Amino acid sequence: MTLKELQSQLLALTPEEKSQAIQLLVHSLNNSWLGIEKHPRIMGGDACIRQTRIPVWLLVSLRQQGASEAYILEDYPTLSAADLVNTWIYAETHPEEIEAAIERQEAI
Repeated sequence: MTLKELQSQLLALTPEEKSQAIQLLVHSLNNSWLGIEKHPRIMGGDACIRQTRIPVWLLVSLRQQGASEAYILEDYPTLSAADLVNTWIYAETHPEEIEAAIERQEAI
């Protein structure tokens, strides 16, 4: 998709959606995702929830298997609802990375 093709869709967004799009672009440019960290020595460099060893791919996999957010929060009491929101946003913007990580784990 080109910027010209995207322009009409961007202009059709609500002010709130435009704000979210801007935030998403800024995070993407800075490669900094609120509440998500990547360190080569932690979980093989996979994206994890801040200050934990809980990888994004694991939570996405649980969700794909039908786990509710309430179930995930109950099983991982150190996580907050905001952590899950950040996880879903990261996963939506990095689908290839997350799917590759899930496939690697399924191959083990």
